[in-house]
Amino acid sequence: MITGSGNRQLKYVASLQKKAKTRREEGLFVVEGAKMYGELPEAWLEKTYVAERFLEQEEAERLLAGRSYEAVADGVFRELSDTQTPQGILALARMPRYALGELLQGERTHLLILEGIQDPGNLGTMLRTGEGAGITGVVMSRDTVDLFNPKTVRATMGSIYRVPYMIAEDLCETIQEIKNHGVRVYAAHLDGSAAYDELSYRDACAFLIGNEGNGLSRRAAACADARVRIPMEGEVESLNAAVSAAIFMYEAARQRRERKSR
Repeated sequence: MITGSGNRQLKYVASLQKKAKTRREEGLFVVEGAKMYGELPEAWLEKTYVAERFLEQEEAERLLAGRSYEAVADGVFRELSDTQTPQGILALARMPRYALGELLQGERTHLLILEGIQDPGNLGTMLRTGEGAGITGVVMSRDTVDLFNPKTVRATMGSIYRVPYMIAEDLCETIQEIKNHGVRVYAAHLDGSAAYDELSYRDACAFLIGNEGNGLSRRAAACADARVRIPMEGEVESLNAAVSAAIFMYEAARQRRERKSR
């Protein structure tokens, strides 16, 4: 059992929790909590750490069956956790790798393309909402917040395991490649010429969402096939980025359900 916070293993875990650079270099990220641990693909699991008290719970036997783990003193585990109320179990997980082709599914293609998203909770919510809306993948600009930030991972509620992603070195070049595969790209923009519910998203499509404060850059917006707006009442100028993304993705999902029912 690990009883001291100075333990080298725990320092390594702490570095993975706090530093995106360490996560990228090691190809690992941290998963916390019983639900996230229970859904973690077996092939991704690198190492498991559990608090003493967790071993006394009924679900410990189910979650840990057939798996090796490192026990950690309760007080030390609290220091290790990124949450205020640790559930007593965390794991190091191997980052998956996807090629753009894995996100493209012919006419079923339904992508979320993100430029400069900075809030970890927003990004995690977008993945979770995207899975619910049936997207086939997420493309992110290099300056978007780290997908494997602990707050982002928690906010996905497990969707990070199931939604393919790609980080674009040059977002516009990647958008052009996506368009070359017959995908129509729509930019969420205040100056959109059409409202979001006036266009058809039944065929391959992608929605381009910009930074929470500044929206899309001019260059990124110019890469889209069309600019689309969300109509606003009252004095509201814009919506939260994750909310905007949800509106677009679910409109596409609604239209596709209607097509299937006909």
